[in-house]
Amino acid sequence: MESLIQVRRELHEIPELGFQEFKTQQYLLNKISGFPQRFLTVTTWKTGIVVKIEGSDPSKTIGWRADIDGLPIAEETGVPFSSTHGGNMHACGHDCHMTVALGLIQAFTANQPKQNVIVYFQPAEEGPGGAEPMLNWLKSERPDLLANEIYALHIAPEYPVGTVATRAGLLFANTSELFIDLKGLGGHAAYPHKTRDMTVASSNLVLQLQTIVSRNVNPMESAVVTIGKLTSGTVQNIIAENARLEGTIRTLNAESMAHVKRRIEAICAGIEASFECEISIDYGSMYYEVNNHPESAKKLLDFAKEFEGANAYECPAAMTGEDFGYFLKEIPGAMFWAGANCDYGLHHSKLNPDEELLTFNKNFVEQFIRTL
Repeated sequence: MESLIQVRRELHEIPELGFQEFKTQQYLLNKISGFPQRFLTVTTWKTGIVVKIEGSDPSKTIGWRADIDGLPIAEETGVPFSSTHGGNMHACGHDCHMTVALGLIQAFTANQPKQNVIVYFQPAEEGPGGAEPMLNWLKSERPDLLANEIYALHIAPEYPVGTVATRAGLLFANTSELFIDLKGLGGHAAYPHKTRDMTVASSNLVLQLQTIVSRNVNPMESAVVTIGKLTSGTVQNIIAENARLEGTIRTLNAESMAHVKRRIEAICAGIEASFECEISIDYGSMYYEVNNHPESAKKLLDFAKEFEGANAYECPAAMTGEDFGYFLKEIPGAMFWAGANCDYGLHHSKLNPDEELLTFNKNFVEQFIRTL
């Protein structure tokens, strides 16, 4: 295989959205086919791939998960290997995640591990969510490909390369998309009394939704309700018949998520009565919290403290979401932040991780898995 940097750059050029990762899947399969096959079993599921490396004397199976999809973001890095798929970009580091995983497979096929190792190339992490359906398929159709213990990383732009940041318990929040559609009655701007204006109704709804966290959530807990997009109307002299809000909900526990949704529904019912309109709510993709198993997180941090060049850091929980939480709900394991040392954050059009992270994390994860 070419250098990890070259592989990452080739993957960076072909970002694809969830369950559309056809070029990505073929690229990965081509690379895997070039490794020694003696210990390998390769299985595909939708646009994902499951690679099993048979151990020399296994007593358990260790899982490693890498997500493979990109985001609908127009890239602005200016690098010579920028996305060739206009409007899509690997703006969350999944190109790096896949590269590290390919490096692991290459290392384990060249030098057989003691334990069985399974690498899951999972589609659709950014949406609509690939972990839960992949896990359901594994449990129902291929239980032989389920790990006993599972790990993953996510790049962290704010940390220097070599940082291994994690914690026992909650690492990432419960998340849910939020789509709210309002339908009223449009008409001429000169006759507002004959209409039911959804620009006004949606504006009131946005303001009322912002009271949920400040007035309905226990101050000792954390929650976020963000409306990132509001659309209504067509031209300046027509009163809007329809409006749509798009946003996200983040909470630190499942009970708070349910409570926030109840309040959203109650507020929407009030807006329906006040503005004589119809409202529908769609929660879209919902991701379960990333809750690290204490023993697994401790093993990661303890190993990082002894690994040359690593900086072990017990980090706070974050409101980011990750569907790896579905794996951890079923299988003991942990995720960690991997330092990427770049100026722009995740989901930014100028995200450009320091490629030194590739070799460091491949070596770190390989040696960590060999200790398990």
